[in-house]
Amino acid sequence: MKYIILIAFLASLGSIICGFLLDVEYSQKLIGFGVLGLFLIVFPLFSYYRWKDKDVKDYMLTKENLDKMRENQKK
Repeated sequence: MKYIILIAFLASLGSIICGFLLDVEYSQKLIGFGVLGLFLIVFPLFSYYRWKDKDVKDYMLTKENLDKMRENQKK
């Protein structure tokens, strides 16, 4: 999964760079497809990869978590 994200990131970044550097008719499309690739493919895959094994309740402000934070603050 890590390598798929890296390859997609490099492809998107390469498309954006080629769009800026090349003076061709479709350079704006290269930039646009690179940005779309970043926001529709790379960022969601990266978010899923990083949050895959995490418990969301550890990051929510529940009563138990607030009590733990108050106890740690007193120390």
